[in-house]
Amino acid sequence: MITPPHTTRAAHRRILSLWFPRLAAEDVLRAAPGLGEAPLAVVGELGNLRQITSLNLVASARGLSRGQALAEALTLCPDLITRPADPDRAIQVLAALRRWAGRFSPWVAEEGPDALLIDLTGCAHLFGGEAALYDQIHHDCADLGFSLCAGIADTPGAAWALARYAGGGGTTPTRNGDAIDQEARATRSRAQRRHWVKGGAAPQPHGSGPRGVARISPPGALRQSLAPLPIAALRVPPSTAEGLARLGLRHIGDLWGMPRAGLARRFGQDLVRRLDQALGVEPEPISPAGAPLHFATRLSLPEPIGLEADILAGLDRLLPVLCDKLRARGRGARRLRLEMIRAEGGTERIEIGLARPTDKPDDLRGLFALKLDKITAGFGFDVLRLTAPVTEPLHSTEHKGGWAVAAEAQIKAQTARAPGQALDDLIARIGARVGLDRITREHPADSHIPEKTSATQAAAYSHPATDWPATHRPRPLTLFRPEPITAADKPDPPLQFRWRGRSFETTAALGPERIAPEWWLDDPQWRSGVRDYWRVTTMQGSCIWLFYAHGAGMSGGWFAQGDFG
Repeated sequence: MITPPHTTRAAHRRILSLWFPRLAAEDVLRAAPGLGEAPLAVVGELGNLRQITSLNLVASARGLSRGQALAEALTLCPDLITRPADPDRAIQVLAALRRWAGRFSPWVAEEGPDALLIDLTGCAHLFGGEAALYDQIHHDCADLGFSLCAGIADTPGAAWALARYAGGGGTTPTRNGDAIDQEARATRSRAQRRHWVKGGAAPQPHGSGPRGVARISPPGALRQSLAPLPIAALRVPPSTAEGLARLGLRHIGDLWGMPRAGLARRFGQDLVRRLDQALGVEPEPISPAGAPLHFATRLSLPEPIGLEADILAGLDRLLPVLCDKLRARGRGARRLRLEMIRAEGGTERIEIGLARPTDKPDDLRGLFALKLDKITAGFGFDVLRLTAPVTEPLHSTEHKGGWAVAAEAQIKAQTARAPGQALDDLIARIGARVGLDRITREHPADSHIPEKTSATQAAAYSHPATDWPATHRPRPLTLFRPEPITAADKPDPPLQFRWRGRSFETTAALGPERIAPEWWLDDPQWRSGVRDYWRVTTMQGSCIWLFYAHGAGMSGGWFAQGDFG
């Protein structure tokens, strides 16, 4: 049985969780205050899907939510104003907030893209107590133009839960179609007493509840503060919260009397671990963010310059200085930014990315030279500033043996090109023209599903795959998404079929190869059921990869998915 553990070990700690639910959108509003009265959303890309990553209060009032597809959001709110997500800007804003939070405690850690975690132990009395500190933080954030939800408790997990799920007003559960009617009568009765909607899943963080002491847990009162909160406040996956909801376990307090072993066996050890962390039974350290590494150099010119040769001459003075700073910290640059400030005002920027970290000026100069033709000098530049915003550790070669052997090995290491270095240089040069994100390579994936046998990764941030598994069955030279063909609806290979506006006659068919869907995943592409694949040779000279779908959630039939060439 899960009994309420004693939390005396964690009672002396006081943790403050700060959550900024509209951080990216409100950062846009800070730069453009005129958009405050209109619905605004920040849009990011997840694969080929554009979805909302942040929105303002007006957009939330229109029924939009984070994670929603942009197409669906525009249908609900046609006048929605969108701005693209800027990951670099998000990092800078959160870092600035972390520096601001340092006034309340020296122990501040960044938590995700929009939250901070602060160890307030021994600091709250300097601000008149926790309640006064709580009000001061909200007042400062209001002046900064950011919405804030905060929670104070003895543990990081409890503070996280209070910041997102406490505050009064409750949350609105999301209906997911689960059949609560199939539960036992006693369970159904318990759900009704708790005023939950039938079949409701775990509530989502609302982030808009009123401020108050409800978000401040008294020292040593973790159980009382956590008991009324929903299961999702334990930082468990939504599937776990929904599974517990179907059993009538909707609040954290409902877990006190449940068998610990049974919960771990059915819902995973992570549920029990998160519960222990929230109650202070399992320690959860806070790792404060250290001072960021800063690599920059600046050159002020007595007279403005505008010729490419002059800018390159300035780079020849800046690059060795910057590379010396990188080398002193054992780092190599992965991204560099050259800022050229015009004499009449304004700034021109050039950014380059590299496929591997480097601290050699010669590797960087040529990449900048490729982009100098895109700048507009105006009346000339009087200041050049070179920064390395993204760096990575460089591991120097260790030499064994005598001094002579070590010196010889060092000379060889400096003159010889490392394996793959030529490819990395080529990727960097092409990336300077088209962008590093557009250069990709394929890696093997652990799946027997044809369209999932490989994964696309950025070439600049991955190594060439060398462990491609050998195929036991022939695979087509060209693989594409399943395309329906016109053929007789029976599992035997069609003697005649029509595909892409052409008619084909089958001369030979090799198969079948049965491939079943991954039953533990809800993949819409496989709702047509189990597939039987055939390698079909036609009289027209084509060799096509066909499959017959036996039908499941949707109708089956014959499809083409590959061409053997």
